[in-house]
Amino acid sequence: MKAKVLKLIKIPFIRNVAIMASGTALAQAITMALSPLITRIYGPEAFGILGVFVAITGIVAPLAALTYPIAIVLPKREDHAKGLMRLSLYISILIASFVAIILSVFNENIVNLFNIESVAPYLYLIPVVILCAGFLQVVEQWLIRKKQFRISANASIIQAVLLQGGKVVAGLFFPVASILIIFTAFGEGIKALFMALFTSKFEVNKIRASSNCEKINLNMIAKKYVDFPKYRAPEVLFNAISQSLPVLMLASFFGPSSVGFYTIGRSVLSMPTILIGKSVGDVFYPRISDAEKSGEDLLQLIKKATLMLGIIGILPFGIIILFGPVLFSFIFGPHWLVAGEYARWIALWSFFGFINIPSVRALPVLGAQSFHLKFTILMLLTRIIVLAIGYYAFSSDQIAVALFGISGAVLNVFLILSTLKISKIYLTANTDQ
Repeated sequence: MKAKVLKLIKIPFIRNVAIMASGTALAQAITMALSPLITRIYGPEAFGILGVFVAITGIVAPLAALTYPIAIVLPKREDHAKGLMRLSLYISILIASFVAIILSVFNENIVNLFNIESVAPYLYLIPVVILCAGFLQVVEQWLIRKKQFRISANASIIQAVLLQGGKVVAGLFFPVASILIIFTAFGEGIKALFMALFTSKFEVNKIRASSNCEKINLNMIAKKYVDFPKYRAPEVLFNAISQSLPVLMLASFFGPSSVGFYTIGRSVLSMPTILIGKSVGDVFYPRISDAEKSGEDLLQLIKKATLMLGIIGILPFGIIILFGPVLFSFIFGPHWLVAGEYARWIALWSFFGFINIPSVRALPVLGAQSFHLKFTILMLLTRIIVLAIGYYAFSSDQIAVALFGISGAVLNVFLILSTLKISKIYLTANTDQ
């Protein structure tokens, strides 16, 4: 048995996933250990306000650099990857500046238009979130390209200690939503800062050297990877709206407490994805990119990774589906019982979202970003419809969340099957060449 374990660890993919997962596991352990205390300090309404803020920033933050950072892993030439880094940072600064100007002029109009008075004082933090997100995306993708997974893992641990510990300490004196929002706004920036600090001096100098040696034409780089802002950026936008939709619609239909229940339920159910799914995805992306360059069977890679995540995810998500209300009321307190009911249905959607990670990471490599955009638009429209049905037809927040969870599960299964079909066609086309 020991020999088999040692043999598995020697496989680069397994070793890299283990490195990422171990750091993320410790970070999530810190988060989980402090979550019961944090939920008791702040309460559902504070989490509801936080949920609205996260829903808004969750739409704009992924677009901080128009998804150009995702392309950093792909180029064969190192100077092209560095050019993408510079391009991404410039775009992030421009977008953050533009948003800051818009907010300074139209803040009140935006608040009234979207009926978000509860977060009006915090909208000026959005440019900060955009800058932090852009910085994180660039550093994260560079480290993925260089396979420096240990740095990402260590940064995740420090981020968890500072953010969750800070929420507890500050909450003892000021148990208000603004504390949660401020820590959240700077969270990605803190992680990116420590990633950059932990990157070796040699690597930092190599990155800086890109501006001193042969100048890379950023216009050429932007055009070469134009598929990312053309297809991936709209997909990311629609997906972010789709993820934030329940929060915004529940806030409008049922009030902030309902958003608080959803937010804590979604936070708990995202832990397996953050712990294992993201680790697998971050390692799988450069792995499948390298496999495509060397002519390996991408279909089998996607199948194996999906099956592995299915085996891992069935237990944690299954437990929430069966015992959600009991667990939530016991861990977080009796006033979070409804969050457990929400979590049952969120778990159904989250499980299939968890196992579709290899498919999502494979689509850029397969040249299927156009399909991904169309799929995300379909998912967004479906979610709008089912949440509206839950409110207008049943006047029930729990039915709305249940319909949301079921539709998410069905659509994620469709995405996985479609990706497998696309990878089969891709394999056949490359074999015939």
